[in-house]
Amino acid sequence: MSEKRYILIDEKIEPKGAFDKFKHFIAATFKLDLLVGLKITLKQMLFSKSHTLKYPMQKMELNARYRGIHRLLKFVESENERCIGCGLCEKICVSNCISMKTSLGEDGRKKVASYTINLSRCVYCGFCADVCPELAIVCGQEYEVASENKILFGTKAEFLTDDKFLKDQAEFEGYGALPKNADSLVKKTPNALTNEDKAETMDINLKGSSDV
Repeated sequence: MSEKRYILIDEKIEPKGAFDKFKHFIAATFKLDLLVGLKITLKQMLFSKSHTLKYPMQKMELNARYRGIHRLLKFVESENERCIGCGLCEKICVSNCISMKTSLGEDGRKKVASYTINLSRCVYCGFCADVCPELAIVCGQEYEVASENKILFGTKAEFLTDDKFLKDQAEFEGYGALPKNADSLVKKTPNALTNEDKAETMDINLKGSSDV
């Protein structure tokens, strides 16, 4: 049986004298790889746009689907609140941080008397905005929620759109909003199909009576 021989390929030779140490220092300092990395660093530093902002004077532009502090919307035309007091947002909240009280108004419609959100417990999952049938509660783009208080509540008056800013309120396109092609995605209901069958039957009967 032949004897196996192992060869150490990447063996580093330690410099012995002062001159050898100097040569080793120069070779390690001015390697080509170092210059390549330095070139990339200088290129990004001198010729690229800055990725930092002077906060709080400058703030980042967020996507419309960012899940920030909640907002309660109104109808622009009638200035009425969109919320119908169904309570779906309160039921679906995984953090149990939404609380609302409703009562019947003079017109017999349900009114939201109070609406609070515990922002210190909210995980900003967006389920409340997703389940809302009237697009009354939406996720805004406000993200500054730092506070010295352990409990931070937001009230209905703080979330609701002020009347003086209502004219500037655009149709919400963020988290929970319907897509622009929502109408084309709606399928026909059984009643619509029944009405079409009735219309076709009436057309056949009319044609038959005209032939007679």
